[in-house]
Amino acid sequence: MVFTQVVSIKDKAPGTKVYNYADSFWCTYIVSVVAASVAEILTYPLDLTKTRLQIQGEVASSSKPTQYRGMIKTAIGIVNEEGALKLWQGVTPALYRHVVYSGIRIVSYETMRDKLLLKNEDGSFPLWKSAISGVMSGVIAQYFASPADLIKVQIQMEGKRRLMGEPARVLSAAHAFKKIVSESGVRGLWKGSIPNVQRAALVNLGDLTTYDTAKQIIMHKTGLPDSHLLHCLSSICAGLVAATLGTPADVVKTRVMNQPTDKNGIGLIYKGSLDCLFKTIENEGFFALYKGFLPVWIRMAPWSLTFWMSFEQIRHMLGATGF
Repeated sequence: MVFTQVVSIKDKAPGTKVYNYADSFWCTYIVSVVAASVAEILTYPLDLTKTRLQIQGEVASSSKPTQYRGMIKTAIGIVNEEGALKLWQGVTPALYRHVVYSGIRIVSYETMRDKLLLKNEDGSFPLWKSAISGVMSGVIAQYFASPADLIKVQIQMEGKRRLMGEPARVLSAAHAFKKIVSESGVRGLWKGSIPNVQRAALVNLGDLTTYDTAKQIIMHKTGLPDSHLLHCLSSICAGLVAATLGTPADVVKTRVMNQPTDKNGIGLIYKGSLDCLFKTIENEGFFALYKGFLPVWIRMAPWSLTFWMSFEQIRHMLGATGF
């Protein structure tokens, strides 16, 4: 992506390529954030349900017996015990996150694809280059967005803590931010950033790489035009692969971020992401790493579908080229 100036057709010199403002860096960034915000609001209850499922039965953090509930019972329980609006608890920091995360991941991927690693002469983008671009864009975007993710996870668990008779840890996004900084310093905002970045690398490998590659393959094999049907099929593939690759790292990320810390900001349950990984497998079995997979997948599919169709449609309306 490049910064461009709109030039009218009558003023351009013969042979000069005319760029649309909609293909500029900042327009792409803004469109990415808008599309992600729409997808986030529509699918957020599934994210909250997923987080609750990943924390329940966390043997390393409690000796209390756990009443296990599946996805549907967890969602119904939240509505009955806390109120329907609690299904959107923590959505504000989630939207803040996408202002950073979604904008950076899309423009980073397109920059690597179009300016650094480059497409082939026939316009195709090799899978290995797409994989590198997807992983790197996810790492960069998630590192900068990690503080918002930390705040979101802590707020998501507050309703459950209060029902269990435990004292509230945070009251709002602003309170959570101040509390983390006062207790652990600015560095504390990046608690859990390593598993968070690992998850983002895998999710973007599944989402960006799969979407871009599936779109190329489907267009080549079926002759479908760049249309809603193509976007829908590509996003379905992207959602499934992203959920499969990202769920284990998501479980580890959620548990590391949700654990209490001492006065120095050091976790009281897990020493780090690897320690959390090994304790989870040892105490609960390998498939505990896929706790919340169903809501992750069910959320990832409509999230991916909503995001990509919104993103592509807005770009089309503005006159930009397809992704």
